Amino acid sequence: MKLPQTFEERMRSLLGEEYGEYEKSLEQKHYSGLRVNTLKITPEEFEKISPFKITRIPWIRNGYYYDAEEQPARHPYYFAGLYYIQEPSAMTPASLLPVTPGDRVLDLCAAPGGKSTELGARLQGKGLLVSNDISNSRAKALLKNIELFGIRNPVIISEAPGKLTDYFTEYFDKILVDAPCSGEGMFRKSPAIMKNWEQYGVEYYNKLQKEIILQAARMLRPGGYMLYSTCTFSPEENEGTISYLLDQYPEFQVVDPLVMNTGATDENSMQNSSAGQVSYEGFSHGRPDWADGREELKNCIRLWPHKIKGEGHFIALLRKGESEPGQDMNRAGNSVKITSETEEFLKHVHIPIPTENLMTKEDRLYLLPEGLPDLKGLRLLRQGLLLGEMKKGRFEPSQALASALTPGDFKKVIDLPGNSSEAIKYLKCETITAETPFGDGYHLVTADSYSLGWGKLSGNSLKNKYLPGWRWM
Repeated sequence: MKLPQTFEERMRSLLGEEYGEYEKSLEQKHYSGLRVNTLKITPEEFEKISPFKITRIPWIRNGYYYDAEEQPARHPYYFAGLYYIQEPSAMTPASLLPVTPGDRVLDLCAAPGGKSTELGARLQGKGLLVSNDISNSRAKALLKNIELFGIRNPVIISEAPGKLTDYFTEYFDKILVDAPCSGEGMFRKSPAIMKNWEQYGVEYYNKLQKEIILQAARMLRPGGYMLYSTCTFSPEENEGTISYLLDQYPEFQVVDPLVMNTGATDENSMQNSSAGQVSYEGFSHGRPDWADGREELKNCIRLWPHKIKGEGHFIALLRKGESEPGQDMNRAGNSVKITSETEEFLKHVHIPIPTENLMTKEDRLYLLPEGLPDLKGLRLLRQGLLLGEMKKGRFEPSQALASALTPGDFKKVIDLPGNSSEAIKYLKCETITAETPFGDGYHLVTADSYSLGWGKLSGNSLKNKYLPGWRWM
């Protein structure tokens, strides 16, 4: 791999004697990974049913390596939202933000959804997940991944981060800023990034990062946590950006996310968990000498591809000091008229659907998260869980609702073997035959009991209602 000369010279200066190991790591293949969706299955359960060989990623409780020859996106389990395909190091930021059910969480630069899907799974349907990306086309991919994961409490927005500050001042408990960056840590995985680096360099991205991190700081509640991450090595974009934030907002402090996550006192410590042990061996701490010398910058985390089985990453976890809490922005009460057909269908859906949290837009029916403020004026791709569409004389349930259900949440289920041709035919939007004791009407179609979508049965012919835009190609 031919590195840009100026990049090579700087890395030699930063790494010193370690540069040879780093250079050697670039000749190795990059690592492929997937992250299990804990909303739908535990890591232990997935290990038992995985259709391909997997080995655990040491520092991610629900993360696994798989062989690059495998095709996990070509299996019904992928379409059931059981896992997300993600580079192993990129799983780290969301794993180290201390999210708990009920939190209000913002993923500010969220597309295509690798971090949002993990944050949403950890919320367990409680609280609120706001996922934003300035690119509308990328935000559409984000929406699909969040719905595929079965997340019931999302808001997906496509706006410049600065516009959100008018709506969410001191609103969020936790914020993740996976900032746009020069991408130096991904040169091995995607060598084409080097051309982008040569075109834009570090300064272009550092200016963006400084703007974004200050905007995020204004949206964090006092006492809340913000995690800043990049996939680059540049000190200016990493420790330098954190120092800039601390200059502007001295109420922030940098905390060690490894200590918070495990109680560990150093990066080589382990902790027992339900999925085995988590090890941060190979992680490095931040370098104050690469910025302004502040000692607390040591609490930042650096991932180097010559020290772990993953690509390069930088992580800083920040806590905002206590002060007077910001005002809650509670949504006004909502009164929604639904059709009798809709009401009858929802009787068979066994998840909480408070009527005060329902909203209609045109003929579509949504279940909104608790405490959602008025977002009029923002470019919204989704508010809450789309339940379906109320049409004259009938109700058509949505693909998002199907993904959010387990078989126990809906009585009428047609379960297909996960490795069957029938499951693939269904995912290709073809008509299949089925036998069921529940009679005609809408059925939840599953693969090995994991939700895929809807079908409408007439006799033994199942009219396929799988979302065409998601179909198996």
